[in-house]
Amino acid sequence: MAALPGRGHVVLCLALVISAITFTGSPMDSMDTIVSSGFPENSLLMFPREAVYSKYIGHTSRRKFGSKLPRSNRWHQTLRDLRGGGAAGSKPGKFKKKEGIGEMGGQSNSQDRRQLSSLCLAQAEKKPLKYVIVTGGVLSGIGKGVTASSIGVLLKMMHRKPTAIKIDPYLNIDAGTMSPLEHGEVYVLEDGGETDLDLGNYERFMDVKLTNDSNLTTGKVYRSIIEAERRGEFLGKTVQVIPHVTGEIRAWMDRTGRTPIGMADGGKRTPDTCVIELGGTVGDIESMPFLEAIRELQLEVGRSNVVVVHVSLIPEIHGEQKTKPTQHSIQKMREIGIYPDVLVARSRWPLRDSARMKLSSFCNVPQENIISMPDLSNIYHIPRMLVDQGLHRKLASQLQLKTGPLDRLLVNNWGKVAKSMDSVTEEIRIALVGKYTGGSDTYHSVVKALLHASISSNQKLKILWIDSADLELPEESEEFCHAWRELQTAHGILVPGGFGQRAHLGMIRAIHYARIRRVPFLGICLGMQLAVVEFARNELGIRRADSTEFNSNLSEDEKVIIFMPEGDTENMGGTMRLGVRTTRLIPNSTTYRYYGATELIQERHRHRYEVNPHLLSRLEEYGLRFVGKDAEKGDRMEVVELPLESHPYYVATQFHPEFNTRHQRPSPPFFGLLQAAKKHKVQMMAKEAELSLEELEQGT
Repeated sequence: MAALPGRGHVVLCLALVISAITFTGSPMDSMDTIVSSGFPENSLLMFPREAVYSKYIGHTSRRKFGSKLPRSNRWHQTLRDLRGGGAAGSKPGKFKKKEGIGEMGGQSNSQDRRQLSSLCLAQAEKKPLKYVIVTGGVLSGIGKGVTASSIGVLLKMMHRKPTAIKIDPYLNIDAGTMSPLEHGEVYVLEDGGETDLDLGNYERFMDVKLTNDSNLTTGKVYRSIIEAERRGEFLGKTVQVIPHVTGEIRAWMDRTGRTPIGMADGGKRTPDTCVIELGGTVGDIESMPFLEAIRELQLEVGRSNVVVVHVSLIPEIHGEQKTKPTQHSIQKMREIGIYPDVLVARSRWPLRDSARMKLSSFCNVPQENIISMPDLSNIYHIPRMLVDQGLHRKLASQLQLKTGPLDRLLVNNWGKVAKSMDSVTEEIRIALVGKYTGGSDTYHSVVKALLHASISSNQKLKILWIDSADLELPEESEEFCHAWRELQTAHGILVPGGFGQRAHLGMIRAIHYARIRRVPFLGICLGMQLAVVEFARNELGIRRADSTEFNSNLSEDEKVIIFMPEGDTENMGGTMRLGVRTTRLIPNSTTYRYYGATELIQERHRHRYEVNPHLLSRLEEYGLRFVGKDAEKGDRMEVVELPLESHPYYVATQFHPEFNTRHQRPSPPFFGLLQAAKKHKVQMMAKEAELSLEELEQGT
């Protein structure tokens, strides 16, 4: 042992550790799958252990394996696997000379040893990634996403560089083809990924820009494995949930956790901590492979690199906080082999000491590791609340992080945002006229963009939810009358995106009202397209003007909105114009001013249809201004306005500005809407005062 070179000694130790973890005592095949800490899948996951044994330990190891092993072939196969130069387990042969290896056996053993040692050391020295796993129990929708996002903020306060992954166990590849009524909004990332709305929470809270790989679904996992099997990468082996599916999940976590992510300043940063939220609740059958992968991850990277945070509901019945559902939830996790380090207790009121003691006793979680998370006035209190309960110290202790003072500026900023939301009293009413008003999750980012704009304009937001289908009903119906009254009392009107013909006429009616009555208006995606349709019908006199999405039997002049020429007419998933695009704004336009006099802006898109460029001159001749066009060719309409002399704020965008909103940097079109609505409210109050005075004079 003492005669071995220093690097060789390290390689030997690594080989001994790896073999000790995986050796079963029985004779082994020449190539076995081993799971080793920090080693990439294309190198040591298919590592010929006999090669290391035979080279360094000699006849003792060969007797242990039952036969004398060939040396030269094993060495070259090992080097090939480490470089990714050949399929793991492939038949030994000659290396290509351009790889610098030469003929089989052409190098000396010392050269082979040095190359293998260098490659092994480079992998072994890879800095370990820290993981915070967030799971949920009892029922969904209790705040796992906000908890995970707040932990990301807490990590930033600790001067860490967090990223995030959301695991959705459904079989869909992504959320792009799912109904917003069933699943909530589809959140679009910069690279065009159509993802779960929780990724919007991560981006807004942590102020980062994630990638499509940050949303892991069962569909993505199985597609990757099936494609690999079809390419023959499993070399005839039986593909199974364990180890192949769980191994793919672990590899995805590691790869995505190390992928550089975008920052607010436009740069990129390599993360050192990964927050992973597992969707659904513990016990769901579709979550089982992911829970098993998390158990394996703890074993693979070590408990000092993983913290498991379990979020569970503590219901209150007859004045008593019930812990039994949480006990069963954690019992299920322990059966799988996962032991929560931190328990977040969601409840209506702060957690009582008696409930905390019972949870600690039956769930095997120290009392100091139980975080009380009662209902709060707004979610922006949560990061500061986690600090007050010392969660940062618990994370630092479990993950063996260097402790130091928190980023006080960040801590104070979050406190100020939360307090400012509670302190504002001036109400502003915004009518949201959409097709999916059954729940706020369907327009989650739109609501957040309005909220951020209201904070910045020092107003208390009240959203008037108006189902556009109600505006299509007979005028004498109760639903129509209620919707119309709400529309008339609004200080501003917003028409968001959507798909399909249903209820689009009600959206057009709301847009017409906003234009004629000079009510501040913002249209997004479909809202922008329908604004152009409404203008063509009522100003150009094209009574049958429409979108080909709703009516394919139109003349050329009536096709105001058309299918994009490059669009895919057969496949639905991932075939829209997706992701960030650059728009060129016309100087001195309303949108240009609210974007800080910036000519080139970048916003995210998700659409199949666009304004017909052949009608552009006619529309502009009647007063509609297209002040934003794509910067690439200039033939795709992105922003439409009415001049300030004819309307105080009439802006519609083809892109989705809500996906880039932040509480410290509200989306410019939304901020413009709130500012215009504030002025319109003053005008409405003045008009109401005049009417009251007239009534008083008439009465006397």
